[in-house]
Amino acid sequence: MSDEKKLSDDLNDMLGDAKDGAKKAADKVTDKAGELADDAKELADEAKEKAKEFANDAKETASEFADDAKEVLSNGKNIAIIAHITLIGWIIALVMNNSNKSELGSFYIRQMLGLLILSLVFMFIPVIGWILNILIFVLWIMSLVGALSGEKKPTPVLGAHFQNWFSSL
Repeated sequence: MSDEKKLSDDLNDMLGDAKDGAKKAADKVTDKAGELADDAKELADEAKEKAKEFANDAKETASEFADDAKEVLSNGKNIAIIAHITLIGWIIALVMNNSNKSELGSFYIRQMLGLLILSLVFMFIPVIGWILNILIFVLWIMSLVGALSGEKKPTPVLGAHFQNWFSSL
């Protein structure tokens, strides 16, 4: 019996050691889990801060873009260029200019109205009118170059008259 008691005591000691080892391992796991939870919380806080910074940067960029877009749309140069793109472009430029008048836009709207009317009149005159329409096309190109440069350049010969005749635009 003594061997059995010794064996039983040894088993109890081993069982106690196993319990202590398991408890220590559980404590280590609990501590490590706590550390990982703290690290995760710190990372979440950092991510939240980065997201706020990103959102503020995005708002600032969007605001700058909106300001730039307003500046481009209010710029008479764009209206002047649009006025040169067929009759539909001229109508669009006229509407744009009515909502936000600009001196350059109005100037080229008057120039293009004069060139469009001359072109329409010359279209119905055979041969000579067609040749004159080629001249109107050259004047249109000169006017477009002036609009692209942002300068008020009246078309030769009739440009000043167009400004007087269509001064209400």
